[in-house]
Amino acid sequence: MPTRPHILVVNGRKVRQPVFIIGAPYSGVDLLARALKQTPGFHVTVGQQSVLSVVYAFARSPSIQRGRGEAAATVLRDAFAQAWQVTAHGCLSCSPACRETGRVNGNGACVEERDISRYGDATPDLMYCAESVLGAFPDARLVQIIRDGRDVVAGMLGDAQTLSFFKHGLANVDSEFPNPFFGIETEKDLAAWPELSPAGKCAMRWRGSVRTMARLRTSLAADQLTTLRYEETIKHPSAATAAVAEFIGAPLNPIAVRGRARPSGQPMMEPGGWRRRLTSTQVAEFEKIAGQDLRRVGYGA
Repeated sequence: MPTRPHILVVNGRKVRQPVFIIGAPYSGVDLLARALKQTPGFHVTVGQQSVLSVVYAFARSPSIQRGRGEAAATVLRDAFAQAWQVTAHGCLSCSPACRETGRVNGNGACVEERDISRYGDATPDLMYCAESVLGAFPDARLVQIIRDGRDVVAGMLGDAQTLSFFKHGLANVDSEFPNPFFGIETEKDLAAWPELSPAGKCAMRWRGSVRTMARLRTSLAADQLTTLRYEETIKHPSAATAAVAEFIGAPLNPIAVRGRARPSGQPMMEPGGWRRRLTSTQVAEFEKIAGQDLRRVGYGA
């Protein structure tokens, strides 16, 4: 007899068709998260501690999830149940990224409990838990966004927090193999890792992310996952907004692409910014590691 689906109730509302936004760092996840979070009726979180701790545990140690699908789904479902709670203290305990996405400056909440009809999340690196997310919420809608890997690497190189994952003691590449979080899939990848520059390690991370997203595209139905391209999103934001709205089955606040900045204060680069930000040596290293994947996902010279 098939297992009955678990129905999660948060803030007195059943969680139906939650929307999750995924992508590599600096791929534009925050653009979509901001639009969704500011859409009436949606309660969207970004990097809440209860979720972030589970996501990074699962992402950096994939063996925790392997063969434990039901348990992993339960842990993740409980984490979201906590993150989505609207409390009397409003958003004071929320992550800075979540507050910035919702434009919360004071003590109030980003959403009124009585107005909530749908839930969502855009926690960094959530893509590495996509299967557990769908195990927790079988009717979930996943929106993934892809971007030119060279622009992604240029952004990552300017982010101290992103680079900190590569530090000795934090990069658990020896104890976890293969390691999708770092893009290490083969013995050859593992052997090359110690000698890679930060740009090379960022390239391998991007390569791993697009391969992860490709596997999701081939394994999920069209009504479960849709893919946007960053460059097309900022060039035609109205069309991207309409496409996402149709996919999630609800109106979406317009995707804003002007005057945008990340919580760190760094502006999002325009397409092709890597030409000014990366050295010729870094570009050559990227090409060696991820050039083939770059062209496979539709980016040329």
